[in-house]
Formats: sequence, structure tokens, C-alpha cells
Amino acid sequence: MTRTYDVLTMGRSSIDLYSNDVGAPFEEITSFAALVGGCPTNISVGTRRLGLKSALLTAVGNDRVGDFIVHFLKKEGVETKFIPTKEGRRTSAVLLGIQPPDQFPLIYYRDNNADIELTIDDVLAAPVADSRLLLISGTGLSKEPSRSATQFAAELASKSGTDVVLDIDYRPDQWHDERAFGITVRVTLPLCDIAIGTEDEVKAATGAATGEDAVQILLQSVRKAVVYKRGGDGSSVYLKDGTVYHVPAFKVNVLNVLGAGDAFASGFLYGYLKGWDWKKAARMGNATGAIVVTRQGCANDMPYEEEALSFIESQGGF
Repeated sequence: MTRTYDVLTMGRSSIDLYSNDVGAPFEEITSFAALVGGCPTNISVGTRRLGLKSALLTAVGNDRVGDFIVHFLKKEGVETKFIPTKEGRRTSAVLLGIQPPDQFPLIYYRDNNADIELTIDDVLAAPVADSRLLLISGTGLSKEPSRSATQFAAELASKSGTDVVLDIDYRPDQWHDERAFGITVRVTLPLCDIAIGTEDEVKAATGAATGEDAVQILLQSVRKAVVYKRGGDGSSVYLKDGTVYHVPAFKVNVLNVLGAGDAFASGFLYGYLKGWDWKKAARMGNATGAIVVTRQGCANDMPYEEEALSFIESQGGF
């Protein structure tokens, strides 16, 4: 069955204000660069730059910040016609500091934000059944009406033969209780083919004491696989049949890790939709993640297909 879009991503979008003063404590920052962010938004751009046909289902306010985001997405070639404007709501913002190697503070401004107002009607107006893959995120499950809209989108995708990928995307300050996050994710998992998360995210989603135990719990509910992002240690793919693929990281000089996970997801989904094996897809994800951690931003700094493939070739190939 031919579908118009390769990837439909659903969830948050924001203007990301990144510190231009690399290494400075947050209280000493003097200026910020205005970029675009939000997990599903980053992945829509990342997959588009890799050559996939990408559409985004988010929401913006009737404000200049929303105009800024949509303008950027149109220039990137991401389909924006399914993005509703929510009157009386504001497009969200994030402020981010950069203090390598291990301090990257970020502050969310999501009060009265637009994307958490996505509804089931917005989903029905989007090309869920006309996309090969739907990506949803944990933050989209944090409040109503976005929560039920996200779960409805996953249910609709499952009925339509559209693969569903959950980026666990745990942001503690967006939830009143980590346990509420966990139960909400676990209720949603049976609608998903693949779940992607870091150690902190898989533990929060399950309540398990270790990442390995958490992965095994998640694996009981998803249809295909759990992809475990290990940062500097690479990534691992766990399949339902017990097969595990450990894929080493690429060694690079880290500037900013904040876009790494979304870049990884972009590369991994590229390989998955190309029909590559799990290990090769994860290596592509490791490569796109490695490229982005050497740069300042997220969506604005996602690598292009030729760039990512050339990087892998320069590091010994697949």
C-alpha cells in the first residue's frame, strides 16, 4: 500500500533559546540563539533532512512564536498543513544552557501552551492512515486533551497498519508524579510497535531499579522492540524473541547533548523505514546522534542524509 508520508510525528513544539555563552553558568548567560525544538518537531526535521517524507501534528498559538516555528518547518520541507492554531493558547518556549561536558540546564515555559491542546478531532484531520509510521512522545501524554488524542492516534494507526513508535521523552517537570507518568506510558505501550528511551526514561516508565530490568518490563507490552539509548555507550535493540543487538557509539567531542536523542531517533527511523536490519538502523541512529552532539541546537542542526552516511563511512562503515 502506497502512503503519502513516511513519518507523521505528533506532540510538542517550541522556540528553543540556546545559550551563546558556551560554558557559562546559566545566571551569567548574556545572549541566546533562537532555534526550533520539541521532540516530535526535531524528529520531523531530522527524518526530512535524511530524505523521508515527514509531516508534523503539533499545535501553535496565534502568535509570532508559532509563526517562527511554522516558517522554519516549511523551509525544511516538513508538511505543516495539519498544524492547528489554538486561539487563547501560547506557543511554548524553552531556555537552554550549555556547560560541557555534563551540565545542560533547561527551563520550560509551557503554561497555557498550545500543543497540549491537541484533540481527537485534530488527529482525525491528520494523515495517520496515510503515513507509514506514527511517532508519539511521552510529553504528549502528560495532560488532557493531548493524552487521549495521542492514545487515539496510536489506536487509529494500529488499525490502519501504520507502525507506532513511542519516544518515552520523560520530562519530570511536566508531570505531577513520576508514578503517574509510568502508568500512563504502560497503558499506552500495547498500542506501540517500538519504544525508545534512555536509562532514566525506561526506569521512570516502569519503576524498575535498573535500566536492564526496565527494558524487560517494557518488552512485555510492545509489539516489536525496545530501543535503549545509552549515550556515550551507544545503543541496544531488544527484540520480543530475546535477541539483543548492542551497537557501539561513535567517539566525538561533545558540545551539547540536548539534541542527541531526537537525532538518534531520526537516524534509527530512517534505517527502519529503509528496511535495514536492527543493528544497521541503530548504527545510523548512533551516527546522527553523534553528529548533533558536536553542535549547538536540535532541529536546526540535524544532519542530512549524505552527511550522515559519509560520517559512517569515515568511521569504518556499517
